[in-house]
Formats: sequence, C-alpha cells, structure tokens
Amino acid sequence: MSNLDIHWAEKYRPSRLDEVIGQKVIISRLQAFVKSGGFPSMIFAGPAGVGKTTSAIAMANELYRDQFSEAFLELNASDSRGIDVIRGRVKEFARTLPLSKGNIKIIFLDEADALTSEAQHALRRTMEKYSASTRFILSANYASKIIEPIQSRCVVLRFKPLNEEEINSYVDRIAAGENLRIDAKAREALVYVSDGDLRRLSNVMQSAAVISKEITEKEVYEISARARPKEVVAMLNCASKGDFNGARKELLVLLLSYGMSGEDVLIQAHREALRMDLPDAKKLDVIKEIGECNFRIVQGANERIQLEAMLANMASRA
Repeated sequence: MSNLDIHWAEKYRPSRLDEVIGQKVIISRLQAFVKSGGFPSMIFAGPAGVGKTTSAIAMANELYRDQFSEAFLELNASDSRGIDVIRGRVKEFARTLPLSKGNIKIIFLDEADALTSEAQHALRRTMEKYSASTRFILSANYASKIIEPIQSRCVVLRFKPLNEEEINSYVDRIAAGENLRIDAKAREALVYVSDGDLRRLSNVMQSAAVISKEITEKEVYEISARARPKEVVAMLNCASKGDFNGARKELLVLLLSYGMSGEDVLIQAHREALRMDLPDAKKLDVIKEIGECNFRIVQGANERIQLEAMLANMASRA
C-alpha cells in the first residue's frame, strides 16, 4: 500500500496529547486527568478540524494503552441519530464490565449536536445509570445544541480555531513526512483554504501530492474549489464601485473556472468583505447583501440569479 492510499488525516493524527497542535490550555487539563486517572464526562465544543476527536483519542491512548479497544467506543452521532443507537450500542457498551485502568470506560460521540432531542434524553438517562463506570465525551460544533440536562452533567471545553503559526506547524509535519516541496505562496494558499481546519488541510495536501511532490498555489486553489482572495475582492470592489458588468464577469470566473457553488462564493465573499478597505457604512451594506442572498439561496432560489441580483443591488447603491 502506498502512502497516498493512507488517509493523511489519520496517518498524521497524534497518538499522544503532547503531539496535539494548539489548544494548550485544554491539553494541559486533559493531561492532568490522565495523570490523576479520574475525570468527568465532557463536551468538546468548537469548529471542525481543530482537534476535538484527536484529543479524545490521544487521551484514551494514554489512559488505556493496550486495552484501548476494550475501554473506548467511538461513534459518529451524525450517522447514528436515532434513539435505537443510544439504547443499543451505547447502552450495551456502557453496561459491559470494564477491563481498563481505573475501571472507567469512555464513550466518544462525535457530532453529538446532530442527535435528535429524543436520543439526547435517552443518552442523559444512560449517563446517569452508568456514571460509576463510564464517562462520555461529546464532540459538537455548537454546545448550545446539546440539551441542558446533559450540559449540566459535563465539563464544557471550548476548542478555539487554530492560528496561522499552528496551521503552518501541521503543514511542516506533513511536508517533512512526505518529502513535499511547498513554496511561500502555496503555503499561504494552504493556510487560507484550510480556514483553521486541519482535516481539510490534510485532504488538500494529499490531493495535490498525487500530481507532484511540489505543491503550487494554483493547485491548492483548484483542488479546494476556492478562488484566490484577490479574485473575490475584485468582484466585490467592482460591485461597490457601481461596475455591475465587471462584477458579473468576476462572478462567472468563480462559478465556471473554479466550479464554486453559490454558498462557497458567499462564504468567501463574507470572509473577504470584513477585510476590505471600505468605509464602515459601505462594508455593512455589503455584508447585509451577502446575508440576504444566502437566505434566499438556502430557501431554494436559483444560485446564479440571486448572486447576480446581490451584485446588482450593491452596484445600484454605489
């Protein structure tokens, strides 16, 4: 099996807490839990790709070592949203006799905010019944989507988006392991398209490495279906200056050349609008138009028509 057959997000996943990138405060707390051997149930809240799953697995590795498989159960709640899963696999694992250090097992539920309300209430009862021998770690993008009775039984640890230095350290880790050559512009592009998500970053790097060991800026943007920041800014600048035809031309490049969806265009436009050199009042108008367009597209309206309408509204107010 070649290196490209192995998913790099898994290949470079840390096995120890001290190898996890970023989240220093949280990692120090988890290390203290490992040292003491006792810990509460927890909610890991934060955006995708910042180390929530990795931290849970690394903690379990250090706690259980060769008994990992007997003491740690990982489930993706977005794939298993129903109450039957909570009453079945989760409850079955929780009631088994522990074989691990400290006689405490861990059930890790990834994307727990996708669980239905009924499933969450069933989970709460399971957490109460087996609290002596089982701890739960719930991973969620938004802790607020977890019902209050579960939140009150857990310590909430909030994972922060990774900064540029931390992302670059992960780029260095993969580049060294795979003998990749990455120039400064390609590195900037990788930081930009990852948007703090190391899982997405590893996917882009692995896809680019299929073609060549030398990763270029152009490949990064093409593979990730992202436009260069300057191209999105050019579209918004044209619209804000009243040049609808110029803005529409830039939009078509994003849609046709880069294959971006309407939502992708809006997400990137919102990101760049906040950094544009515009008067505050003008910037507010741009962001409002992006929000309105996003709402209409989510409701099922035609993407291209709505994006052009957004640019027309901006241009008409110039």
